[in-house]
Amino acid sequence: MNTIASLLVRACLAALLLPSIAMATGPEGYGWEWPLTLSRDDGGAYRATLDESVYRRIQDPRMRDLEVFDGEGLSVPAAVFEPEQPLAQSPRRLALSWFTLPAPAPGAARRWELVSEADEDGRLRRVEVRGGTAPDPAAGTALLVDLSRVREAVVALEFEWNATDALDLGYRVEASDDLDHWQSLAARGRLIDLQREGRRLLHRRIELFGLLPHHQRARYLRLTPDRPDQVVEITALKAIFAPPPAKAALQWVERAPARAASADGRVHEYTLDGRFPIRQVDVALSGNHAVEWRLESRDSTDADWQLRTGPWMTYQVGAGNGGRSAARELPMVLRDRYWRLSANGPVNGEPALRFGYAPEVVVFLAQGAPPYVLAAGSTRARRADSPLPRLVETLRAQQGDDWQPAAAWLGTSRVLAGDAALAPVRDWTSWLLWSLLVLGALVVAGFALSLLRPGRGPSQSPEGTAAAPPETDTVASREGHGDEAGSGPSDNSS
Repeated sequence: MNTIASLLVRACLAALLLPSIAMATGPEGYGWEWPLTLSRDDGGAYRATLDESVYRRIQDPRMRDLEVFDGEGLSVPAAVFEPEQPLAQSPRRLALSWFTLPAPAPGAARRWELVSEADEDGRLRRVEVRGGTAPDPAAGTALLVDLSRVREAVVALEFEWNATDALDLGYRVEASDDLDHWQSLAARGRLIDLQREGRRLLHRRIELFGLLPHHQRARYLRLTPDRPDQVVEITALKAIFAPPPAKAALQWVERAPARAASADGRVHEYTLDGRFPIRQVDVALSGNHAVEWRLESRDSTDADWQLRTGPWMTYQVGAGNGGRSAARELPMVLRDRYWRLSANGPVNGEPALRFGYAPEVVVFLAQGAPPYVLAAGSTRARRADSPLPRLVETLRAQQGDDWQPAAAWLGTSRVLAGDAALAPVRDWTSWLLWSLLVLGALVVAGFALSLLRPGRGPSQSPEGTAAAPPETDTVASREGHGDEAGSGPSDNSS
C-alpha cells in the first residue's frame, strides 16, 4: 500500500510540473520568425519596430508570445514598449561604416575597379581597390560609405577628422546599389576647418536632403575629393535622419463585415485577424451619408459585448476629404478580435470598419551570439519576464535622456512550427490529475474490501473429506456419552 501511495504522489507532482515544462521552449515552440538586421555590431541593446506581419501572428493579448532568440536558439531579455515612449523613437544619428579609396591621379578619370565582399544583408565586409594610386591609410579623402543597413531617409552625412592646419575640400557624391553602376547626385559637399586670430570656421556636414528620390534607397555612396593632393584623416562618419514628426502616423487595416447580425442591416460584425493595438476607428461607407453608430467589441465569441465608443456620427457630403468625418479616438488601446457596429437608422450599403494603430517597439539585449531572430505566434510558448525596462531606465539615468538603443530591422518572415503552434491547448493536466485521483480511489477501495472480506468455512482435507474434529471436542463428547452409559447399568442392577 505504501508503494502504491508513493507512486501516486510522484505522478501528481509530475502532472503539476507539465505546464512549466511546456512554457520552457525555444524557437520551435513558435509559428514564425523574423531575422533581425542590426545597424551596428556594438550596440549592446537594440530596438525594432513591429509591423503588420508580426501582429497578424500574435495570439496572446498581452503580447507574451513574442520572443527574441540568439544564434544558438537561447532566449534573450526583451520587452515591448509603446510608441509614445521616448525609447521607441528612432535615433536621429547612426554611425556608418566606410572604406578608404585611392585618390585618382590628376587628370585621370575618376574610376576605380572595386572587388568587394558582402554578407547576406549586403553589408560590406571587405573592399579591394584595383587601379589608381595606392590609398594612404592616414589620409582617406576618397570614401566608400556603406548604407546597406540603413532603412530611413538620410538627410545629411556628418564627419569627424583629426586636427589639421587648414581644410577646405569639396566632394562630389555618387550612389550605387551594386558597386558596379554609379549615378551622380546633384550634391556637392564641402568640409571646412579654418582658423584665424583665435576664431574657427567649421563645417562638417554634406547635405543629401532634396536629391534624387532614389538616394534614399541607395546601398552605397562614393565621395570623391576635388583635390586629391589635400589629405584629411576621417575618424568618424554618421548618418543624420530627418527629425521625428510631432505625432507618429497611424497605420490602418480595413475589414469588411464578416456577417450582418440583424435582418434590417443595421448591425454588422467584424473579425480582426491580429493583436493590433487599436487606437482609432473609422467607418468607410460609399456615397453621401450621415449615420450615428455604436461600437462594441469582445475578445472571444462566448464573452459579452462591451461598449467601446458611441454614439458618434460619421458623414460624407460631396467628393473629397473636406466633406468627410474624422476618425474616432478610442478611450483606451484595445486588442480585441471581434467587433460589432450598430447604426441608429437604415444603412445604404455594407460599411467597412477601419482600425488605426501605432506600431510598438521591441527592445532586446544583445546577449549571446548573433544572428538574432524575433519569433512570434503560439498558444503555448510565452516570453519570460525580464528586468529590461528597469535596465533601460538605469541606462537613461546614467547616460542622459537622449540615450537610445541601436536600430534593428525585421526581415522577411520564415515558417517555424507554422499553424501547428496555434493549435488549441488541451488541458491534459486536469485530465491526468482526475485520472490519478480516480485510480487512487479505486486502489483504496480495493484494499478496504480485502480487509472486510468474511472468513472462509470449515477447512477441507486434500481429498475433499471432512477433517477430524479437534481433540477437545472429542474428549467432551466422550464425557457426555459416559454419563448416559453409566445411568443405564445402574438402573439394571437395581
